[in-house]
This record gives sequence, structure tokens and C-alpha cells, in this order.
Amino acid sequence: MHKKVDRILLLALDCATINLAYGFYYWLRIGSGWFEYAAEPDLWVPMGIVYVYWLVLFFFFGLYRHWYAQSRLDEVLTLFRTTAVGTLVLFFLIFLEEQPAGAVSARELIVVYWFMLFVFVSAGRLAIRALQKRLLEAGIGARNTLIVGWSKKAFDLCDMVLRYPALGYRVVGFVAPPRPAQKKRKSAYKGISVVGTTDVLPDLLERHAAREVLVGLDSTDHSQLLDIIRSCNGREVGMKIIPDLYDIVSGQARINSIYGFPLIEVTPEIMKPWEETMKRTMDIIVASLVLIVGAPLWSLVSVAIVVDSRGPLFYRQVRVGRNGERFTMLKFRSMVEDAEKLSGPKWAEKNDARVTRVGRVIRRLHIDEAPQFINVLVGHMSLVGPRPERAYFVDKLEKELPLYRRRLRVRPGITGWAQIKYRYDQSVEDVRTKLKYDLFYIENMSWRMDL
Repeated sequence: MHKKVDRILLLALDCATINLAYGFYYWLRIGSGWFEYAAEPDLWVPMGIVYVYWLVLFFFFGLYRHWYAQSRLDEVLTLFRTTAVGTLVLFFLIFLEEQPAGAVSARELIVVYWFMLFVFVSAGRLAIRALQKRLLEAGIGARNTLIVGWSKKAFDLCDMVLRYPALGYRVVGFVAPPRPAQKKRKSAYKGISVVGTTDVLPDLLERHAAREVLVGLDSTDHSQLLDIIRSCNGREVGMKIIPDLYDIVSGQARINSIYGFPLIEVTPEIMKPWEETMKRTMDIIVASLVLIVGAPLWSLVSVAIVVDSRGPLFYRQVRVGRNGERFTMLKFRSMVEDAEKLSGPKWAEKNDARVTRVGRVIRRLHIDEAPQFINVLVGHMSLVGPRPERAYFVDKLEKELPLYRRRLRVRPGITGWAQIKYRYDQSVEDVRTKLKYDLFYIENMSWRMDL
């Protein structure tokens, strides 16, 4: 089932079960006549407010992530923790009220509400998971999958997928390691053909609309793993690897046991949903404060730039952002107009002759970066993250540096771990060194690390 359809169904089902739990609680407390109350409260407005509250909380705790091939028990346990924490907060925010002497208080009924909420929402989610499983077993909603490898490990992976259709994998072909002897071997296994080799994996992903890659390389082909990861980075493709390749993987991974078959999932979701929300909230607050509080300074800088040299106030340049999306990054212009007209794309140099008099000052103080807070507000950038690069250099560096495209997995930043650990880019070797810092940040990124 497609991720969007899955999420829409979950949202609709949770809406029904959350409101059903509140309606049952309201009837128990008011309609049953079993408990005394000072004044009859409204039903619909509190119900709507409580639903929005749970909706936000469920997003924070990751309950609207995709749950393919995940344990239903894990989902229920996450739901248990979320409803327990959320109900405890409601206990203090909403359900504290004065009660007639001798009456059962709302503080006691909150336990009943939490139990009903957990049971109703859990039952609804288990029901939809059962329906999804039936649909997947019937071949409806399965994701096109490529198995990388042509060995016993790859065949074992294929056997597991064919044995358990509820996993949601539809194998559309094998991707074999490129070697001359490959032509002499059989080209199919259990009716599934070899559709190409690993050196053309990006084209195969597009051609077969693959959404999953299962890696079952033989030990003699370990050296190709980084190229395979690089081919999948920046694409909406899930990737799982047989565990004995774990020591080669440079990235965040977790081991899952799928029907007793252990696989490493190279996870596309690096931060928890609540941390992503906090990171984005911090971006908006800080960017707004910098732009508003610093408005007098930005006005003076603008006047100085216009007076000092001919050309526009802002320097606009197309950069590559999250998931390869391109955006226009803003800076205060610090160089002469059309600085790259003759030289073409190049990195700035020390004592660069293209830099204006005002440009030298604002570059030294990093004031030229201030308009990027507008990019942060729009959502193209974050306060902290790998620096965005031009498409020209991304295409060039991707060919020279393994895993360079992994930087595009996250929103680029005004500053980052590499910027405070290493000097300004002046060569490919500088980029190579800073890439290590960028990958370290990506693999360990958190809201706390940003702070």
C-alpha cells in the first residue's frame, strides 16, 4: 500500500477511534447518570480539541511512520507509551476540576478514559494491519523490489520474500555484480531474471520503479557496497543488507529480524519525529529573531553594498537541497557583479580579487550569510546541517567521493559540524575531509547536538 494511502487510512481510523473513546468517556461521566457533576459540559468542542491534541502527539511519537515489515507488537507498545504520557498530561491540563463532595472525581475517571483510548485505537490499528496483510498476500500494494547479488545469499533472500508475501516485496529482478564470467551462468532464478548489473543500478531503479533494494552480495563482492549505497542515496528507496556486511556500512543502521531472517535496515529516518519538529521550531524562532532584531544592521549593510559597488544587493545562486531539490540561496553580495562570468564555477580563494571592499568586511564577519535566514524560514535550509552546494560541484564530487550524495538526506544548514571543525573549501581534498564531518553529523544528528 502506498505511503500516502496508508497514512490517510490511519488518520481516518484514528479520528474515528479517538473520538469514539472520548464519546464513550463522555457518556460514562455525564450520560450514564452514575456520577455527579456541577454543570453539564459541552461535547463537541472538547472532543475536537482533544482529537487535535492526540493527532499532534501521535506525529511526535512516530505513529504515522510507515510500518512495512514491522512488528505489530512494536506499534502497540509505542501506542501504549504515547497514550500513557499523553493521558498524564491531560490529567493535569483538562481533567482537574472541582467535584461535589463524595463524587467520583475526573481524576479517577481519567484512568478509564486512557484504557478505552488505548483499546479502541489499538483495535483499529490491528484491524487495518490485518487488512493490509491480506491485501499484500494477494499482491495488492506490494513494492517493486530489486535483489542485489547473484549467489546463495541472494537466492536465500529471494526464497524468504517469495515465502512471505505479507512482507510487501514484489521482486522484479536480480542485479548481479559485473564480471565477465556472469554471461556463462544462468540468467534467472525461480523465474526471476537478472535485469542488469550493479554499475547501472540507478538506471535500473528508475526503469523498474523500484522502492526497495535487498542486498545479498557474496563476500567476494563486498567492495561494491559503498557504490550501491551511493546509488540509493537521495532516492525514495528502502535498503536492507544481510548482516555480515555490517562492518562496511558507513551510516545509521538497525538490525531487524523479519520472519527469522536477520537484515540490516539502512534507515532513511534519521531523527525522531518529535526531534524533527523541535529542530524546525528552533529554526523558525531563531531565524525570525535574527531578521527582526538585526533589521537596523541589515539596512546599514544594504546601503554600504549598494554605495560601494555596482550590482544587485543580493547574490542569488541555485543550490542543491534536501533529497536533491534545488532552491535559490540568498546572500548579501560580497563580490563584483558577474564574478564567474569569465572563470566559470569555482570556489572562493584566499585574498580573492573578485571580493569588494565592503565584501571583505562582511565576509570576515560572516554577515554576508544573514539573508540565508530567509531560506531557513521558507524551509529550504536549517540553522545546522551540511552546507548546500551547487549542482555543478555535486555532480562532480559525487563521482569522486563515495557517499557524497548522502549529505542530501537532510536539510542543508547555515552552519554545520564541518564548518566549525575545518577551514573554508579550497579544493576537492578539503571537501573530502569535510565530508567525513558531515557524515558524522548526519549519523549522530539530534536536536541536542544542534543546540
